[in-house]
Amino acid sequence: MNFLYQNIFLIALTLISGGLLFYPMLRNRGPKASPLIATQFINQGKTLIIDVRDAEEFAQVRLRDAKNYPLADVSKRVAELQKGKNKTYLVVCQTGARSAKAVSQLLAAGLTEVYSLDGGLVAWQAAGLPVIKAPTVETKSSKVDLEKP
Repeated sequence: MNFLYQNIFLIALTLISGGLLFYPMLRNRGPKASPLIATQFINQGKTLIIDVRDAEEFAQVRLRDAKNYPLADVSKRVAELQKGKNKTYLVVCQTGARSAKAVSQLLAAGLTEVYSLDGGLVAWQAAGLPVIKAPTVETKSSKVDLEKP
């Protein structure tokens, strides 16, 4: 008992930090779709893919037919998305964190069929599913001969 009284602050700190580690897992940020489920949604033809990464990230690699709505702009463009209420919305980012935030915003705005791609593009590519990559520009490297004047 004496140990508990002498170390109450350390014990409290340990419990609080442990709770904070589990907090993100306990927070529900909306429904998620695995890459397999996402492909099923896409194949049904009524899915709008929303990529919430920055324009630069979007230009490098993206899903086919994805629309780029950076996370900062999602709340401003909700009215535009509400026009297609019969659609399923698949929200994508690099790892799934930003898309989960966007899903929360879209659900709060009244959209119902909104899903975050679980694991983001990282999981999509790990599953071997197709993406569109930016074309690479090959440059000819010129060889400089330093020995000749």
